[in-house]
Amino acid sequence: MQNRQEFWIKGSFCLLLFVILGYTVRFYPQNLVAFDSGLQTAIRGDLPSSLTSFFTTLTKIGNMPVIITWVTLISVFLLWKRYYSESLLLVGNLVLTGLLVVILKNIYQRPRPSIEHLVVENGFSFPSGHALAASLVLGSLLVIVSQTIHLGKLRRFLQGLFIFLILALPLSRVYLGVHYPSDVIGSLLLGSGILCLEMPAYQRLRFRWRFTGKQAR
Repeated sequence: MQNRQEFWIKGSFCLLLFVILGYTVRFYPQNLVAFDSGLQTAIRGDLPSSLTSFFTTLTKIGNMPVIITWVTLISVFLLWKRYYSESLLLVGNLVLTGLLVVILKNIYQRPRPSIEHLVVENGFSFPSGHALAASLVLGSLLVIVSQTIHLGKLRRFLQGLFIFLILALPLSRVYLGVHYPSDVIGSLLLGSGILCLEMPAYQRLRFRWRFTGKQAR
């Protein structure tokens, strides 16, 4: 019960911060100019070619066709191993990410930054779809790996990899000039909040299916 309450408190707090940030983006965007421009300058620097190549390659992980492909492959593998609740969490959060991005971008209608874009992007800026996928979809993978991988070294390696991607993928969007820092911060808050609120129901379902033999232990 305490664990459930902790998830709800953390999730509610993250979503509250997202709502406050979204309200500011929609009605008082001028209040974010100094914050965003300062972080943009610090992150982008003089745009070294090596860093540009790295972030240009990294950001492709979050492109929709790519993310659908690797989520599908991982989900098939999970189903084959009889990890049904884990597959449901992963696929469900990918679908939810797509829906939220379409709905929220049209609600906030924030133009993309006017600075140089190093990749081509269309549509509105807030929230960042790549950053939301990082927190919600890669966050789901982080949970799944932590619960299902029993080899210590492999588990720690995959945990470190996913944590790195959760942080680096949103950073790439700011570096490439297609999102404000507040875009990716908002997405990370939204994704983290949703994932926390989902955890009690997911853990309850996972326990029930494992206990009744419907899925692998």
